[in-house]
Amino acid sequence: MALPKRRHSYSRTHKRRAHDFLTAPSVGRCPECDEPKMPHQLCSGCGKYKGKAIYQLGDELA
Repeated sequence: MALPKRRHSYSRTHKRRAHDFLTAPSVGRCPECDEPKMPHQLCSGCGKYKGKAIYQLGDELA
């Protein structure tokens, strides 16, 4: 089994790990109620997706 001849330097390790960070999720605004929502997701404020009512807020409570 092959083994590395020398250890990698700190700068080489940090260069490799430069892209291993987390990115914040993108958040948009709902065009109907102007609440923040994730893209391509149902709006939790008004229950609409692409202008269509998918979920009525009073359905589950009744």
